[in-house]
Amino acid sequence: MEEMKITEYDLLVITGPTASGKTSLAAALAAKLDGEVISADSRQVYKRMDLGTGKDYNDYRVDGKMIPYHLIDIKEPGEKYNVFEYQRDFFKVLGDMRLRNKIPVACGGSGMYIDAIVSGYELIEVPPDPAFREALEHKSLEELTELLSGYKKLHNKTDIDTKKRAIRAIEIERFNRLANKNQTVYPEMKPLIIGIQLDRAARRKRISERLARRLKSGMVEEVRSLLDEGLNPESLIYYGLEYKFIILYLTGKMSYDEMVSSLEIAIHQFAKRQMTWFRGMERKGIKINWIDGELSLEIKVNQILKLLRSC
Repeated sequence: MEEMKITEYDLLVITGPTASGKTSLAAALAAKLDGEVISADSRQVYKRMDLGTGKDYNDYRVDGKMIPYHLIDIKEPGEKYNVFEYQRDFFKVLGDMRLRNKIPVACGGSGMYIDAIVSGYELIEVPPDPAFREALEHKSLEELTELLSGYKKLHNKTDIDTKKRAIRAIEIERFNRLANKNQTVYPEMKPLIIGIQLDRAARRKRISERLARRLKSGMVEEVRSLLDEGLNPESLIYYGLEYKFIILYLTGKMSYDEMVSSLEIAIHQFAKRQMTWFRGMERKGIKINWIDGELSLEIKVNQILKLLRSC
């Protein structure tokens, strides 16, 4: 078993685009380092949403042993989960692992979640203010947009997609101005961030093959069962591309072939956006050590262990 004393790094992060093989690599490294995996995936927190969110529990089995994992299956479908809650939960798990002398291996492709833990975003939980919301309800979207622009420059157009979004954005900005912010104290960390890199053709091939496997394994049936539980189709769309397009198929708005084709294109586009986010992190000065995703698992593990030793 590797001794982590050989390195100054106290957090290993495995990231990269969807279908790049992050989980199996993270689990293999955790097995070598006597560590545990902390998920950094914004959707795998939800129970019974397995195929649709790309969970593969078998990836955590290394040489017949299950590697412990965290922040997976902690929320019920229909609940909301955000980067503030993730950051809070991550540092709670990290603290527990440090007490047990376990090496944390964070793993996931949700760029904002990765960024939040390595950059130490100062995030504040903003409670809902029903009276304030009610006072804004009579205003038009144009009036709400003008009001929000008085608080900040409107770089993020999704804040003004709907009245509901605009009211929530105003509520957050108002709270931030009125509240006395307490400086969040983050634990000191020295992370080694590993990015799995694939060329465009290899990435597309992996995405297409994995989508075919997930559909064959019953992804449509999984979504149908969630609807049968009573979950609203509109609320399920919130959970990502797979749910959006499968619901369009199940509600008769798309044929099966149209759904598969549209979903595949959308996932390819999503992978490109993931890479754009990672490049943005690099421009901010966050070092990502990219390794070739086409290498064998054993070679990738050995390369990363060498990086751990070389600090």
